Amino acid sequence: MKIVFATNNRHKLSEIREILGNAFDILSLEDIGCHADIPETSDSLEGNAMQKARFVYDNYHVSCFADDTGLEVEALGGEPGVYSARYAGGAGHDSEANITKLLGKLRGNTNRRARFRTVIALILDGETPHTELFEGAVEGEIIQERRGAGGFGYDPIFQPDGYDRTFAELGSEIKNTISHRARAVALLAEYLRKL
Repeated sequence: MKIVFATNNRHKLSEIREILGNAFDILSLEDIGCHADIPETSDSLEGNAMQKARFVYDNYHVSCFADDTGLEVEALGGEPGVYSARYAGGAGHDSEANITKLLGKLRGNTNRRARFRTVIALILDGETPHTELFEGAVEGEIIQERRGAGGFGYDPIFQPDGYDRTFAELGSEIKNTISHRARAVALLAEYLRKL
């Protein structure tokens, strides 16, 4: 089954392809010739995921899915949440600046509880397009300083419950079985396999 993942983020794309294996032919936005800057203007992960999937479906009429992921830190009232990728402001997604800002805001705070949450919006092409939402989350904590060279985004400072290493230290083989994205994708794959 061919399905478009509405992203140009090569990290996310390879992670999804690894998780789903060979059961599906996952195409990127580049693969379908989409070079648009797809808007993400919702104030929720669900809204952004659906907005991206809807954009691809409306313009290319292909089965597709999109995700939005946020790091939600308890002591910061759920920040950075929907703004995780652009938390530090400025152009693009500056992971180092985002981490520095987050660690600064948590300095001296003993409550380091956090969770990563991913929402996937799926739109299946057909006479009547069908939409579904899938959510995955992983609980953990924000450590005091960066550890590990793997992963991307906030992975060097997020330590999932039950592990003494960060996502950046665990490596993709372990991360891709326990992460928020892995959990949401597992639900997506289970749904797709039943079609």
